[in-house]
Amino acid sequence: MKTPVFVCLLLVVIFFIILLSVLVIRQILKKSYEKAVINYQNKLLSQEMEEVQHIYLTMRGWRHDYHNHMQSIKAYLAKDNIEEARAYLDKLETDLDDIRLLFDTGNLNVDAILNAKISLALENGIPCDYKAVIPKELPVSDLDLCVIIGNLIDNAVESCRNVPKEKQFLRLYIGPLKKQLYISVSNATNEVVRKLDSEYISKKRGDHGHGLQRINDAVEKNAGFINRKNEPGVFVTEIMLPLAGTAVK
Repeated sequence: MKTPVFVCLLLVVIFFIILLSVLVIRQILKKSYEKAVINYQNKLLSQEMEEVQHIYLTMRGWRHDYHNHMQSIKAYLAKDNIEEARAYLDKLETDLDDIRLLFDTGNLNVDAILNAKISLALENGIPCDYKAVIPKELPVSDLDLCVIIGNLIDNAVESCRNVPKEKQFLRLYIGPLKKQLYISVSNATNEVVRKLDSEYISKKRGDHGHGLQRINDAVEKNAGFINRKNEPGVFVTEIMLPLAGTAVK
């Protein structure tokens, strides 16, 4: 006959086995969910990159054909075909609608993301100050760089939307600094956060939280450094990515 002590111990063991199983299953489900989210966001980002690349290439193509367009318009005007010239200009205006060529660093993917994101910020009436210099050879993949830059600007725009129009601003700088690619984004905010770590990220649910985590993951993957600073009315993110060496796999 089993003693009460043995039964109690058996129940405790069973309890801990069940608890451990629940924790393991929960962790597996969490990782599965995070992987699914990352895959889905990568798919969206790839689609977005294709779309903005198309817009960017259209704009570059239009600039390349500028002389031909002017010759066509002059030909219409020389024959006093005012209506035809006006229709031609209307067509060009339609092709150029919502397209701004703000960046031309030579990196097609980064230029496409920067042009799309900063154009969106400007269309929202957010004053922007920006400069980007991208080295021709980067150990960082275009996808990782676009994940970092895209999410940084998205978060900055989202933050600006929560403050009065007269206080909104967004500053972006990207350039080489001491064998590092230095990325800095400053923006207006109504937040005052003392602790900028995993706890801060965990509180940012939805796209903003996922965006912050994706930035962290991409920076860590490439053996980089990230620093977030929050002062009254200003939020700053600084990132350093090694230009020499091989990115961490």
